[in-house]
Amino acid sequence: MRLSFPGLGRHARVIPIALLVLLSGCERAVLDPAGDIALQQRNLIYISTGLMLLIIVPVMILIVVFAWRYRKGGDGTYDKQFHHSTSLELVIWSAPLLIIIALGALTWSSTHLLDPFRPLDRISAEKPIDRNVAPLRVQVVALDWKWLFIYPEQGVATVNELVLPVDRQVRFDITSTNMMNTFYAPTLAGMIYAMPGMQSTLHAVLNKPGEYEGFSANYSGAGFSDMRFKLHGVDQASFDRWIGETKASTKTLQTPQYLALEKPSEKVPVARYGSVEAGIFSRIVNRCITPGTTCMSATMKHDGKQHGLVPPRGGEHQHGAPPEGAVFKEPHEIAPGTNVTKPRDPKPPGNQAPASPKNRDISSISPALARDGSIGA
Repeated sequence: MRLSFPGLGRHARVIPIALLVLLSGCERAVLDPAGDIALQQRNLIYISTGLMLLIIVPVMILIVVFAWRYRKGGDGTYDKQFHHSTSLELVIWSAPLLIIIALGALTWSSTHLLDPFRPLDRISAEKPIDRNVAPLRVQVVALDWKWLFIYPEQGVATVNELVLPVDRQVRFDITSTNMMNTFYAPTLAGMIYAMPGMQSTLHAVLNKPGEYEGFSANYSGAGFSDMRFKLHGVDQASFDRWIGETKASTKTLQTPQYLALEKPSEKVPVARYGSVEAGIFSRIVNRCITPGTTCMSATMKHDGKQHGLVPPRGGEHQHGAPPEGAVFKEPHEIAPGTNVTKPRDPKPPGNQAPASPKNRDISSISPALARDGSIGA
């Protein structure tokens, strides 16, 4: 049988070629990871797809088998009295149930193991983490429409260029200036949201040297399509050399330069800053980068005192250096705290006799209400 498509004519031959061209342009970055986190995420995709195919493939095959066997003139026997088969029911329900259980267990374990806030347990499958080497810290700011990367320990910053040493854990602190965005480097790790006034965290590692691409995966306006950055994986010596070259730049990232950079712009070229104003990222997160603006942390601190809220245990922290919770620490770094739970009163207020008529009088249970007078005795 020959299929015909009226109206296509000689253009019908062009369609398969066009489809091949379009498919060749699809990026395979997700399936070709350069970092251990991205590798584990890719493996999850493979495993999940394989488990689902355990149902999909047999169903597709059985559709063809049943259609052929029970066709008119086929050798299949049609039983008009058939209404139930225990063995068939067991197969139909047990197989999907087992796959759902397997997918649920896989999801639960991977959600904890690949938590972006959780420090890494390993550099790669063959290389354990070195606890003596601190993670490289990179502060990420999503601007309209470009990416700002601040290296606080090295004192440099870049726009639309991220350089990382291979086989070293990196901690990203991620925020946004204007609207919700998504930081996504598919060869490095999964996408993490960047939100104004909030800080997200991502721990990742790059294992292969090379040049990769990152971008915004959340629509954020006119310049969204060109909101991309280059990700370079280099060895430690090359990274140190790059830091030295960046420090030699005459550009500095101070408040005036940042405010100019914050203005919306598209297709921004790579820029490097040889020095960075101290605490600028904290002021970006707290939305007080503009001179004369009150920081959110100061406002919350003031409101807490106004309403008599208890300050954080261990004293009030200084602006820009909030205490980190246990989620950011290694297990051996977490010290057990003292129990501050108030002991239970062995004899709570109120009448203890269940049959007593005073149990219907709320003033006998809560004397404060009786003193207030809102509920009479």
